[in-house]
Amino acid sequence: MLELDAQRRQAINQGDELRAHRNQVNRALGQARASGQEPDPETILAMRKVGENVDRLEQQVKDLDDRLHTMLLELPNIPLPEVPQGSSEEDNVVVRSWGEVRNFDFTPLPHWDLGEQLGLIDFQRGVKLSGSRFYTMFGRGAKLERALIAWMLDLHTQEHGYTEVMVPAVVKREVMEGSGNLPKFSDLLYHDDENDLWLIPTAEVPITNLYRDEILPAETLPLYYVAQTPCFRNEKAAAGRDTRGIKRVHQFNKVEMYKFVSPESSGDELERLVADAEAVCRGLGLPYRVVQICTGDIGFHSAMTYDIEVWAAGCQEWLEVSSCSNCTDFQARRARIRYRPSRDARPEFVHTLNGSGLALPRVFIAILENYQQEDGSVVIPETLRPYTGFDSIPAKSAG
Repeated sequence: MLELDAQRRQAINQGDELRAHRNQVNRALGQARASGQEPDPETILAMRKVGENVDRLEQQVKDLDDRLHTMLLELPNIPLPEVPQGSSEEDNVVVRSWGEVRNFDFTPLPHWDLGEQLGLIDFQRGVKLSGSRFYTMFGRGAKLERALIAWMLDLHTQEHGYTEVMVPAVVKREVMEGSGNLPKFSDLLYHDDENDLWLIPTAEVPITNLYRDEILPAETLPLYYVAQTPCFRNEKAAAGRDTRGIKRVHQFNKVEMYKFVSPESSGDELERLVADAEAVCRGLGLPYRVVQICTGDIGFHSAMTYDIEVWAAGCQEWLEVSSCSNCTDFQARRARIRYRPSRDARPEFVHTLNGSGLALPRVFIAILENYQQEDGSVVIPETLRPYTGFDSIPAKSAG
């Protein structure tokens, strides 16, 4: 990449020198014609060759630009110095935890058994409709998911200062590139080949590009947005992992928080973003832990990331329900989103942050598994009851 950049700079300099020489000669020729002198044929021929060389160098610069652009799209963000060093998820650091893991007087069921017993989740019909890793939900299961979405959106808009936004679930290629999903993750995305449109893996993708190619006034920052969308991910790369239940599926709902901020504030904004995601877990009474992701496990577009994991009593594991990232100016550079710090200042790139607030399948799992009762019923967290209209899901209920 550095070698190509050096070649590009050299070609630009050579082109500039040739243009300056050509302009100087052309001025001399113009003065000669003005005084009645005929231009030297050899000089005319030499200038034609100069013009050909300028065209050749311009094409060379264009080709090098294309090659560099392709390579730069594959280059990840640079982790901040305070990100823990490590080679894999084993080196991630648990920062803090909240809540007590419930002790059961019986053996808690995993959601794939409990959900089917209660008539909430139907895996076979999901497979019949769309194939493996799809599912359907019925009755109080579907209502619980809808209630979670509505409550989370209300929490973030009414208490955390976010503006709700509705965005398309299908986007252009340049939108995927701007968020950092293309070309790196093309094998994980669903694509309409005929129209070159892409199903979004998260609302982060379209929200990032809301201000694509724009310069924002400084007084508009920070901008906080929250959106609920379906998310589509081709999980073939994760074959063999989390195949049971709805922990890892091709389509799911998610509430996404997103921020456009000034560079000097992005560190503090990340901490606030994590706190907003934690508030969802606490409001639902779900034990959770905050994990700082190390350099070997951090996402492609992130400079610093915290994951929030909730405990699932039936699966007997911690499930990631939110990944909160400071992307610094990585996405803003790709999408060309800038702001003007003051009226006369040169535009600078904004910083962007994103975080799930939260992802529904695993929150749904945690509620079923942690709130299940010995008789097979499930108690609804108190904060959700105004949204569900019921306090519990009775045993062997079809909704």
